[in-house]
Amino acid sequence: MALVGTIEDIVYRNEENGYTVARLEKDDSIVTIVGKFIDIQVGAMVSLEGKFEKTKYGVQYAFDTYEISMPKSLEGIEKYLGSGLIRGVGPITARKIVEKFGKDTLDILEYSPQKLAQISGISDKKAVEIGFSFKEHREVQNTIIFLQNFNITTNMALKIYNVYKEKTTEIVKTNPYKLVEDVDGIGFLTADRIAQNSGIPQDSLFRIRAGLIYVLKTNCERNGNTYLPKSMLMDEASKALELPYEECEEKFIQAFDSLTLDRTAVVLWQDNVEIVMLSKYYYYENAIAQKLVWLANCQQENDVDLTCEIENFERRNNIKFHEEQKNAVVGAIKNGVFVITGGPGTGKTTIIKCIVEILSNAQKKVALSAPTGRAAKRMTDSTGTEAKTIHRLLEVNQIQQDQSYFVHNESNPLRYDCVIVDEVSMVDVSLMCSLLKALPRDCKLILVGDKDQLPSVGAGNVLSDILKSEIIKYCMLTKIYRQEEKSLIITNAHLINEGKMPFIDNTSMDFFFESKNDPELIKNTIVNLVTTRLPQYLKIDSQQIQVLAPLKAGVCGIENLNKELQEKINPPAPNKRQLDFGHTIFREGDKVMQMSNNYDLEWKKHGRFADEIGQGVFNGDIGSILTIDTQTGEVVVEFEDGRICLYTRPDLVDLSLSYAITIHKSQGSEFDVVIIPAISGPSIILTRNLIYTAVTRAKKMVVIVGEKQYLHRMVANKYTATRFTLLKNLLLSANEKIKNMFE
Repeated sequence: MALVGTIEDIVYRNEENGYTVARLEKDDSIVTIVGKFIDIQVGAMVSLEGKFEKTKYGVQYAFDTYEISMPKSLEGIEKYLGSGLIRGVGPITARKIVEKFGKDTLDILEYSPQKLAQISGISDKKAVEIGFSFKEHREVQNTIIFLQNFNITTNMALKIYNVYKEKTTEIVKTNPYKLVEDVDGIGFLTADRIAQNSGIPQDSLFRIRAGLIYVLKTNCERNGNTYLPKSMLMDEASKALELPYEECEEKFIQAFDSLTLDRTAVVLWQDNVEIVMLSKYYYYENAIAQKLVWLANCQQENDVDLTCEIENFERRNNIKFHEEQKNAVVGAIKNGVFVITGGPGTGKTTIIKCIVEILSNAQKKVALSAPTGRAAKRMTDSTGTEAKTIHRLLEVNQIQQDQSYFVHNESNPLRYDCVIVDEVSMVDVSLMCSLLKALPRDCKLILVGDKDQLPSVGAGNVLSDILKSEIIKYCMLTKIYRQEEKSLIITNAHLINEGKMPFIDNTSMDFFFESKNDPELIKNTIVNLVTTRLPQYLKIDSQQIQVLAPLKAGVCGIENLNKELQEKINPPAPNKRQLDFGHTIFREGDKVMQMSNNYDLEWKKHGRFADEIGQGVFNGDIGSILTIDTQTGEVVVEFEDGRICLYTRPDLVDLSLSYAITIHKSQGSEFDVVIIPAISGPSIILTRNLIYTAVTRAKKMVVIVGEKQYLHRMVANKYTATRFTLLKNLLLSANEKIKNMFE
């Protein structure tokens, strides 16, 4: 339903994303409108497309797209110009302009702005500036309207305009596929839709080039690959573009050559196979390899009596280290880069604590870090030393938003003698590259993790590649130390990792299996366990129980489980505000998770002595909704580490209910109680390291609900998706070069 009228008043406006609540005059009546304007001022005539909605504030018109028309009446023109829209024009100047030029005012501004100098108080220079500002505003509005024809959101339209400025319309018309390369968030499918509407041929070189980039990007972002064999790239691009490679081979080769000529992609040979990488991923992996090898070879000798220090630590903590634990401590302190890997209960935390104490006693400045807030908090609690997320350690750059998101880099390194990173299996090549760039050239780096857990969600296989290269020294912990009597979590985790069925003994303290053979029964049992049985048995709140599911969809997928659990744990109530967003209802008190990195989102944190402010929330951060403003669509979330963030409505796309989360999203986290559905599903997903990762997330209890045959299939399924990564080979190459340097 279309609505046409004049903006009479702006009730609320968020300048960051354009979200606006305004009053619109239409046929002598006033209508409240809500939606996103790139730029809007009182007096503007608008044509809106949307629908009326009933809210607690009354009936409002929510619009999706809009057009702005120039006002026609003298009063409207004066109000429009005097609203602050045009730089250098206020209410008094606006009145003078309208009095002088009348209904020709807008034509004068657009085509003959120099005539404005005829007005007292407007110089020739100011006249030109006013004309430029007016033209720029019109240009932006026309561009936004043009882009909206292709179902591009207002936020994304502004992002595109900021890249191309006045050339936006021309570029989008002639080669919309350029957006795929230049504008974050624009995918091939969006560009292809624009191109088809513009009549660009299916076999256009622009389209084939964009298709090749799309396949490379998708494989990096979804499958974790940092490169593809050229033959696979051509095959997948041919399918994605729906163009037979044999018939268009010449054009495919031309498009491919253009990628390598302008260095968008890099072509290499590995094991006699021609491979292709997007340049940034080659840079990430090559930079990681170079810095790791440098750090490993450029450490100063230390004169610490490690035997004495370890004995003192054992005495103070009333423990006795096994030989492999001592080797881990010694190796970490003696080497520039060292990896400690092992499963649950193998003593990794105690080893970290010992290393920190020894280095601190030697007056070394040590930083503890982890990829997620939960992992950092666990590290803090277990070592007694503050740990930060890697993002917080590097500090998100609040000024410069480019490919360097962090304050600390090679030009402004961290000031530490040693950095210890836990849960390193979660770290992708982009984050590892940023961390290494920020390390001083004489800094010690200790990487701690479990090689058998799932690889990072992002591209790369950092921990695995480092270990396989055998360039960086490491210690593999195998002996289990932390094991309470009648506790089965750690025992069963190691059994699963060895391909053996976990020991099911429902008389144990912490590992249970509930047999159910129907998805509805499994779902109902999980809901009952979370909301009633376990809270009563353990005397805990339902929010402390985490459901970890293998799949998103289906009866026992996280989407359905979240709806069911939300209705039981946090049902609607008169005193609870809620907000419909897509297929999700967000309600005050809901448990939520951030689903991707957002470097721009600001937060504040109340400290004991002073408040702290910062920027950036990250993939996997878990919190709860404090308040919801249903009029503006703003949601306030408090994360587990105390950060409080204000989400505007567009930001909510990255927020999800988290009563149930996927096992992949649980990496780096630890929960008191974990419930896992054992269900059927694709064998490439339901794997041994998936169930191993899920079980190792639990601190106090694991409950598996479902059929033993599906649990058995997961344990027996040692499939791991092959990731195409170059880091191992680059490490070998970098090591060879540095050897030659020192010889």
